[in-house]
Amino acid sequence: MDLLATLDNDLRILIYIIIIVISTTIITRLISYLMKKRERFNRDMTAAYLAKDLVTYAIYFVALMYILSFFGVNLTGTLLSLGIVGIAVSFAAKDIISNLFSGIILILGKSIKVGDSLEIDGLKGTIESISLRSTVIVDNLGVKIHIPNSTLTNNPYNEFKSNELRRVDLYIGLPLSVDVEDFKEYIIKKIVTYDTIDNTIGPYIFVNETSFIQVKLKVSFWVKDYDSDDRWKLIISARDKYKVIITNDIRKYIVMMGEKK
Repeated sequence: MDLLATLDNDLRILIYIIIIVISTTIITRLISYLMKKRERFNRDMTAAYLAKDLVTYAIYFVALMYILSFFGVNLTGTLLSLGIVGIAVSFAAKDIISNLFSGIILILGKSIKVGDSLEIDGLKGTIESISLRSTVIVDNLGVKIHIPNSTLTNNPYNEFKSNELRRVDLYIGLPLSVDVEDFKEYIIKKIVTYDTIDNTIGPYIFVNETSFIQVKLKVSFWVKDYDSDDRWKLIISARDKYKVIITNDIRKYIVMMGEKK
């Protein structure tokens, strides 16, 4: 009878543990799902990411405490031991702790937020997410770069306007035989005819340098934004596409002017 009672008790404990694990998984996945839903309508998800991390860690901690209680572990003594051990661990994991506190400072201080563009240590991209440990930026090629939060709080970085990811810069050498004003008027009119180009903030043409051989110009324009889960991929695809299209339009104009001459 004692053996059966023991088996029955162990089985109940196992069932309870399975229920806790399944419930924890469902709750954390539900939080992630709701975050993705909200992200479609709210670009500034910085504080929301902090709340998600804190709630997720709290859920895991409570679940772990409940599981330990089934094995007769003294929670009060465990928490006290964790506090003592935590002091020792903090010295060994100072980089991790530094990143955690740096993440809280970045999020609460709102010095940077999701959607901003920045450049640090030669790495440039648009912020996709900010967690307690690291900040993820996406560069112009769509590559995700994970930057430790302590790097952002301890080092200088350049911050750009939020539309930096959508910007396209073309550097060209215009022959001296081509009139700069005529070229500017023609290319701007050509660029604004494309529906995917955002005409509310451009396009612009700047003169960088003039020599006895050519006039060096920079042509800048912005592609439109997307309200989609694949926002980053769509923007990068549009940038690459119209970089080629506008470059070819410029080439055609220069060839046409050369033939007229």
